[in-house]
Amino acid sequence: MLRSILVVEDEQNVASFIQQGLQEEGYQVFLAYDATTAWDLLSQKRIDLIILDIILPGMNGLEFARKVRVSEHQTTPIIMLTALGTTENVVKGLDSGADDYLIKPFKFKELLARIRAHTRRKRLAQTPHRLLKVVDLEMDLDAKTVARAGNEIKLTSTEYRLLNYFMKNKNRVLNRLDILESVWDINFNMSTNVVDVYVNYLRNKIDKNYDQKLLHTVIGMGYVMKE
Repeated sequence: MLRSILVVEDEQNVASFIQQGLQEEGYQVFLAYDATTAWDLLSQKRIDLIILDIILPGMNGLEFARKVRVSEHQTTPIIMLTALGTTENVVKGLDSGADDYLIKPFKFKELLARIRAHTRRKRLAQTPHRLLKVVDLEMDLDAKTVARAGNEIKLTSTEYRLLNYFMKNKNRVLNRLDILESVWDINFNMSTNVVDVYVNYLRNKIDKNYDQKLLHTVIGMGYVMKE
């Protein structure tokens, strides 16, 4: 289970509010008011999950997330907290390596729900997995690799989760709400185009250089991966 959480937040009242709430739920909480202190704690302590503000003194949250993703802590889940709620900012946060995104002001019970979702993911990740395959596209769930026609495809963590969801639900039309709730655990305003942005990212990587297209748009309904 996820029990040890690092909270990186420069607003001390917000940080204390989160710390108190998480401790009451039984979590061990470490606080950092800047990225330098956060990195020291990440290096010294066992951290199961990071709650990360974007606007920080010195190194900002986006830069910190990128640093985490190329370190030995690259699989540690990151939930970003920010007042910047536009689609562009959401995409930037997710592209930097965040697994989830929570917009201020937020309800504490929503933060808890996100944390529980990552606990479930960790538990599922510890069970035996199979190889997912659609035509010549393969996803190795143990090695966390993707290849098409034998050619390795590099994906961000968000792209990987999205492709995983499509492959597990091949031949099923998935609407944007299904995708948002299953891949990001986020209830966005449905006017956001973050799903369309990431579907285009995937298409450029898995379909662009191949005659047979696997990821299709169903107009007015959503997307489907089919053979």
